[in-house]
Amino acid sequence: MARVPSLIRIAGGSGFWGESDMAVPQLLASGQVDYIAFDYLAEITMSILARARAKSQDAGYATDFVTDVIAPNLHDIEQQGVKLLSNAGGVNPLACAKEIEKLIAEAGLNLKVATITGDDLVNQAATFKDKQEMFSGAIFPDPEDVASINAYLGAFPIAEALGMGADIIVTGRCVDSALTLGACLHEFGWQPNDWDLLAAGSLAGHLIECGPQATGGNHTDWREIAANLDNIGYPIAEIGADGAMTITKPAGTGGQVTRGTVSEQMLYEIGDPRAYFLPDVICDFSGVSITEESQNRVQVSGAKGHPATATYKTSATYTDGSKIITLWYFIGKDSAEKADIFADAALKRTRRKLEALSLADFDEVSIEPFGSEVHFGNTHSESRETALRISAKHRNPKALSLLLKEATGLALATPPGMALHTGGRPSPSPVVRLFSFLVDKQEVGIKIHMNGEVCEHKIYGSNAEQLPRPKPPEPEIPAVPNKTIKVPLRQVAYGRSGDKGNNANIGIIARDPALLPQIYHQLSEARVAEVFHHFLNGGRVERFFLPGTSSINFLLHDVLGGGGVASLRSDTQGKSYAEILLDTDIEMPEEHLK
Repeated sequence: MARVPSLIRIAGGSGFWGESDMAVPQLLASGQVDYIAFDYLAEITMSILARARAKSQDAGYATDFVTDVIAPNLHDIEQQGVKLLSNAGGVNPLACAKEIEKLIAEAGLNLKVATITGDDLVNQAATFKDKQEMFSGAIFPDPEDVASINAYLGAFPIAEALGMGADIIVTGRCVDSALTLGACLHEFGWQPNDWDLLAAGSLAGHLIECGPQATGGNHTDWREIAANLDNIGYPIAEIGADGAMTITKPAGTGGQVTRGTVSEQMLYEIGDPRAYFLPDVICDFSGVSITEESQNRVQVSGAKGHPATATYKTSATYTDGSKIITLWYFIGKDSAEKADIFADAALKRTRRKLEALSLADFDEVSIEPFGSEVHFGNTHSESRETALRISAKHRNPKALSLLLKEATGLALATPPGMALHTGGRPSPSPVVRLFSFLVDKQEVGIKIHMNGEVCEHKIYGSNAEQLPRPKPPEPEIPAVPNKTIKVPLRQVAYGRSGDKGNNANIGIIARDPALLPQIYHQLSEARVAEVFHHFLNGGRVERFFLPGTSSINFLLHDVLGGGGVASLRSDTQGKSYAEILLDTDIEMPEEHLK
């Protein structure tokens, strides 16, 4: 029987397709890692890769993994025995693996590559015509418009591939945290019904899946890492067979690992923390504890797990008309007012032309005068510099080109102070929408390819009924203090925000747990909805309490204008929403702020 290690070290080497290639040399130089996990895929990435595959049967994967990770580091990877786990395969994992195997052969090395397939369901588009979108209830799009359909696979195929001797694993679409959990399953022998352990491994993966976001990237107290941001360290999760974990980073690197940075990342892009659905387990993070063990070492414990569902979340991307985005600049007194007048005139001109041509009005228009604090819901500004962003959607690209023409034609008639970018005009591009639905696990055939052989993977599932999780009791209403002081929320809390489709979440963590009751009862759902009224357009706000980390998670529904490439907004993913909320004033007891 194989010896079970007491500890493994897994690093997060990439959080998206296009990230810097500095992680792998840094992590290999540290000598501290057994595995490096690489996450490349987002919903929009899948649609981009699908279009690439449509042009060439050899394309459709994250080429960076081959050219920037594998090629320059192959010898060090083999020498150190570090295993690489990635979803770089996109919509063409076999082509990605083929290129890696070619590099290994040319280098005369013996590394083994395993490829996991089965997530790509685009050829079954016609069979999903009766599916409903799991959030909006919309009907399935026309299969002719569908670019990609991928089920979010779990960790067990990864564990099986490691058990077969794989050194490098290439998957298509899988949940980001499954890369880390797969290594834990392989090393520790965790079983499909070890729910708490599966939740712990998934949490470890969630904490490192976005690379340096766990080590100070996007941190509320950004000035603390600004001086060494250029050398920020990538996260390492030290995980024990009992699920205990410590988050750290290589010595001598920039950034920091603190309760604040790790707590922010835990709350990133989640909804109800009691029911974080993954293909292998449903996680409850509400009771997680995050404590600082020593400098740049943070202990994380307390994740709970529940039986997984019998379905895979599956996401389709499809085209839905076209859009155009243009940028103009106004400089001088009353610049924001000038920008508004210019945008209004351009749209009026264009709409007259559309009517004359018997073309419909725009499906959607977005006017964002940067510098006027439009993201904060302000209606005017004294700024002397305004960047005007005009974007629109239409079924006919001709209407969008007409908008650009009419706006450009106003250049000599506009209020004074307009500056133009002369590097070429933008052109219409496809609107890509996301459609998420559920597919029975037994309808997905997962295969593992290695050494020229293919084996079927047995899918683990559960038919357990998903009962509502009880809410933790709310913090008691604090006693009325003798005297309060109005301060920005950021003075007493950390924050992090992100997206899930057309929804956004904002995690708020009390800097001092003693102040959590004051923060919680002032940041009601209604208060947060008021702050984001200009984005919500009737959408609702949910509030969730996480007593373990003295934090609150807000889920804002239908707030991103469609989200991703479907949105005309400048912030299509809600990345700035925490900063907006942290600028909100809150009343705090004077004695706690001395």
